[in-house]
Amino acid sequence: MVAGVAGIAMIFSCESKEVDNAIIEEKPVDATFATQTDEMLIKLDTLYSDFESPWGMTWLPDGKMLITERKGEILIFENDAFTGQKIQGLPEVHEVNQAGLLDVAVHPNYAENGWIYIAYAKPFPDNKGALTIMRFKLDGNSAVQQEELITAMPEWEGGRHFGSRIVFDNEGYLYFSNGDKGNKPENAQDLTNAHGKVHRIHDDGRIPSDNPFVDQNGAVGSIWTYGNRNPQGLVYDKANDRLWEVEHGPQGGDELNLIEKGKNYGWPVITYGINYDGTPITDITEKEGMEQPVTYYVPSIATCGMTLVTSDKYPAWKGDILIGALAKMHINRVDMEGTEALSQEVMFQDIGRVRQVSESPDGYLYAITEGTGLLVKLLPVN
Repeated sequence: MVAGVAGIAMIFSCESKEVDNAIIEEKPVDATFATQTDEMLIKLDTLYSDFESPWGMTWLPDGKMLITERKGEILIFENDAFTGQKIQGLPEVHEVNQAGLLDVAVHPNYAENGWIYIAYAKPFPDNKGALTIMRFKLDGNSAVQQEELITAMPEWEGGRHFGSRIVFDNEGYLYFSNGDKGNKPENAQDLTNAHGKVHRIHDDGRIPSDNPFVDQNGAVGSIWTYGNRNPQGLVYDKANDRLWEVEHGPQGGDELNLIEKGKNYGWPVITYGINYDGTPITDITEKEGMEQPVTYYVPSIATCGMTLVTSDKYPAWKGDILIGALAKMHINRVDMEGTEALSQEVMFQDIGRVRQVSESPDGYLYAITEGTGLLVKLLPVN
């Protein structure tokens, strides 16, 4: 698909407004979306345009791509095209608001063990759900040998603030994010429940003995960090052994965080956001013992899925973080120097509600959008 060039804007502070699961009036997507950086011209190649609330994506060693839809389906792509096939036999999901089938990831040793992992809202009675991590193997297109590894309790009514992303580190530990459930923000500071946290488990669901709160009476043993409002983005930097997260603030206060063992990221005690009715949540933005974000967005852009650029195909972006913006409908590039955020760039404005940005094993960047229902590939022109 040949692309023309559209304008972009550079920003050095955080722009836009986030509304959780907002209904956004979508604008038509121009097939000629492109962006010019100092060193690269990038065009978007639209590969698919018929998604219903896509959420996560991953790749199998044979090159096939799996993309989840929140209603409970996983679509199979091959050679950048939808095969018309979906994975069969997946568990029933609690699909309400932001809840449903969320992320998908393959085990780092998939070629040897064949495990695929999903994060989904498991249904409970009385319209309640709980974030669950499950793994399965493929027999053809059927999900077999299904194993529930962990369920983030207690179950919760409705479907707000479920997170969720899955990543593995260099030692094979699995991390997943879980939101505070929306109507009880104090969950995030309470170590006796699993909500508003980033969790760490073994690949088979066991709790690591060196988790920070595993020996604390009453604490949920899988907790790695707490005080995280609604983390819908998570990426692991293999080269530097760093875990990055983005989370939704309320009205203002989206955050990019470096996630480190046992730390408290402050929600709702400290925040740069306010309530949706304009009233304050707290009168402080800093407190001893609580982490500051690497950067934050006021007003919000509705940060979602994210990736770290490691590919040589995008030399000007290498080491930078790309973040999907839901409410503001763009890809946000954070120019990084180590763990310091230097500046930001708004790219592909009005492409749609960008739910996830991912780097493929062969080094290309992909994004999926809601509303416009797109799968796009970011192609360097030069």
